[in-house]
Amino acid sequence: MDNRAEVREFLISRRAKVTPQQAGLPDGGNRRVPGLRRSEVATLAGVSTEYYAKLERGAVGGVSASVLDAIARTLHLDDAERAHLFHLAQAANGTSSRMRPRRRAGKRWTPRPSLQGALDQFTAPAIIGNGRMDLLACNHLGRAMHSSLYTATTTTTGEPPNFARFTFLELDAARDFYSDWEGAADICVAILRTEAGRDPHDKDLHDLVGELSTRSPDFRHRWGSHNVRTHGSGTKHFHHHEVGDLELAYESLDLISDPGLTLTLYTAEPDSPTAQALDLLASWTAASTNPSSLD
Repeated sequence: MDNRAEVREFLISRRAKVTPQQAGLPDGGNRRVPGLRRSEVATLAGVSTEYYAKLERGAVGGVSASVLDAIARTLHLDDAERAHLFHLAQAANGTSSRMRPRRRAGKRWTPRPSLQGALDQFTAPAIIGNGRMDLLACNHLGRAMHSSLYTATTTTTGEPPNFARFTFLELDAARDFYSDWEGAADICVAILRTEAGRDPHDKDLHDLVGELSTRSPDFRHRWGSHNVRTHGSGTKHFHHHEVGDLELAYESLDLISDPGLTLTLYTAEPDSPTAQALDLLASWTAASTNPSSLD
C-alpha cells in the first residue's frame, strides 16, 4: 500500500472530524471544508503551517514522537488512531518491516497440540484469528457458534474461513448471523485498516483488500473512511440459525508465542437466555462428535 497516500488520507479524514469548538477555537464564519484548517492544526500542534502541510502530504519519515503526539492530541485521536499514526510513521521510516515477526513462507499456521488442547478445555466458545480476520482455530463450541461462517466460506484451496469475506461477500448469511450487520461491517473494516497500518507489507492482506474493494461496494465505501479500531473487549450480538439470539461478552488476548495472532473468548451472563442457548448448542455439538451418546 502507498504509505504517503495512507498518511495523507488518514490525516485529512481525522482533521475533518474536529470542529473549531472542539479545538477551543472560534468558529470563524463560513468554511469551505468541514473540520479544522491546516493552519489551525499547525498552530495547535506547535509546528509551522508549511511543516504540517508537508506531513499531510505523507512525508512523515523521521518525524519525532513528540510532534506525532502533538498532532494526535490536536486531532483528538483515540488510542487506536494514535497507534495507527505511529505505525504509519514507522512504515515511512522503514522500521515496521524490521519489527515484524518472521514467518515461514508458504506454510499455513496450525495450532500446536498443546494450544488446541487448551482451547478445548474452555466450556465457552473460543477462537484464534489473525489481523486479516482469518479464523485459524477454535474449540468445538466456537466452531458450532460460527457454523454459518464455515458453511458459507468453504473453499477448495485450503484457505481458512475469513470474517471479512463472509461479512461482505456472503451477505444473506452474514446479515442473518450479525444482529447489527452495519455495526459488524464497520468494525470489520476498521480492524483490517488497523492491520494495514501495523503491517503494510502483508501481501495476503493487500490481496484481500483488493478483492473486497473490487467485489463489494459496501466494503469499498467503508475502506475509504480510514477508521481504525482496537478490538480488545466488548459485547457482541449474533443470531445462530439453530439456537437463536446470542448476547456474548468477549475478551481478546494476544498470543505471545505466536505474534500477530489473537485468542478471543466469549462468555454469557449466567442463567441468561444466551447461556441456555449455549448449553443447548454444546449438547448438540457433543452428540454430533460422540455418536454413542445418541444411543
